[in-house]
Amino acid sequence: MSVSGVNGTGQRRPTMKEVAARAGVALKTVSRVVNEEPNVSPELTAKVQAAIKELNYTPNESARMLRRGKTGTIAVVIRDIGDPFFASLGRAVELWARSSGSVVMIGLTDEDPEREREVCLEFVARRPDALIMAPIGETQEYLAPHVDAGMAVVTIDRPAHGIEADAVLADNAGGIDQAIDHLVRQGHRRIAYLGDDERIFTARERVVAYRAAMARHGIVVDEDLVHLSEPTTEGIGITLSAVLDRSEPATALLSANNMTTAEVLRGLAGRRDQVALVSFDDLALGDLLSPGLTAVAQSADVMARTAIQLMTERLPEPHRPGRTVRVPVKLTIRGSGEIPPAR
Repeated sequence: MSVSGVNGTGQRRPTMKEVAARAGVALKTVSRVVNEEPNVSPELTAKVQAAIKELNYTPNESARMLRRGKTGTIAVVIRDIGDPFFASLGRAVELWARSSGSVVMIGLTDEDPEREREVCLEFVARRPDALIMAPIGETQEYLAPHVDAGMAVVTIDRPAHGIEADAVLADNAGGIDQAIDHLVRQGHRRIAYLGDDERIFTARERVVAYRAAMARHGIVVDEDLVHLSEPTTEGIGITLSAVLDRSEPATALLSANNMTTAEVLRGLAGRRDQVALVSFDDLALGDLLSPGLTAVAQSADVMARTAIQLMTERLPEPHRPGRTVRVPVKLTIRGSGEIPPAR
């Protein structure tokens, strides 16, 4: 899949700003020449065209498409900028927008469906050309009039309901399979699962995948080792005690998201080398821990670039059927998932 800002050889494309500097003209002049607008003298046009040829500049069709829309603005609605995954996602979209001359509005929902609705409606009132969002509520039908009017909507991490939209999702089942397969190869069978509220799409997909992966290995799931709740320090502390301080304790933990993993690491202080841990979602400093964090990593950058690609493809065809793209994930082995069961 091609991505704006990078050419087919993987090299960075020259920017419009660089063309303006080489031609010795204003950025707006380059924009007018590239977009074949009137009121540019033949002399300035020749200078710009010469600079374009020297730099081998290729117009960014995605950016041009956005600029020909209503506002050249993209709205991004995510859960929490403090979450490393969504922080990386927001930055990736912002960098693309900066290179394309577009403007980004970012709003936070804090996992609150009512806040999602408020933020989205506040943003669409400003008539953005596109909305990239991580849905929370059970339905996004409140956006239907805006989608019908031609606004492109792409969801990330979770699908939308009640509207026609594209979706970029991680391979949740594939990532859980990799984690369970790895722990079983290390000799583990009592694998505790620590996940988020099952009403959340990703949490639901991952716990279903956990049960299927355990069954595939012929392991009967001990329901006392399955804990689904909001990842708070107190809550995870209680959960760890429940799965580790018992007559038949878990020998391995599968933490199903980065926020849970952070609390698990805090709760395991002093005994991180005694129980295996694999995280779905990596942590920024996971390689600096002792032992290092074994994690199923999903790339926010790849997901963002995929969302942008789907968005620019949807803009000229706003009423086409929605498409879903699953982005592969990768198990990164660093030590915490390789701790064997206690004998």
